[in-house]
Amino acid sequence: MRIKAQLSASEDHAFAMRDGRHSEAAADIARGTMRLLAGLGMTPVLEFTLANWRRADVAAIGAKGEIWIIEVKSSRVDFETDQKWPDYLDFCDRFLFAVEPAFPTEILPRETGLILADRYGGEIVREAPEVRLSGSRRRAMTLRLARTAAQRLHGALDPEFTALEI
Repeated sequence: MRIKAQLSASEDHAFAMRDGRHSEAAADIARGTMRLLAGLGMTPVLEFTLANWRRADVAAIGAKGEIWIIEVKSSRVDFETDQKWPDYLDFCDRFLFAVEPAFPTEILPRETGLILADRYGGEIVREAPEVRLSGSRRRAMTLRLARTAAQRLHGALDPEFTALEI
């Protein structure tokens, strides 16, 4: 119970993406997306840095080791000005965009998956094609996801401790 109480104190931080680079709308979409993923048996990690130094809005790993990356887009301008999403494709089995329900989805690439989300949850409205990672890339991603999640949990439980960023 004590751990649960400590984690709920940081709940807003965990979902918020409030580092000055993201809007409240993006934070809400990310939160709903993470809830959807958890409901699908995936374990999501917010703001996950890849080996190519790109930062995925949400990365998730499933029970069988499948890895998804989700790019959150809060507006047409956000999508049109940020075209680095192809740099994520080599690091996941499936790639999806997550947007709010009023987003003009016709501007998103048809070869990607699509999630509609708000702060309370989400729905996959277009399945992402599967392109399986190589065994070595999967192992590297799995380890990176595990270490990142463990480091963040440690930071939430012991905020005075400073560890090296993964």
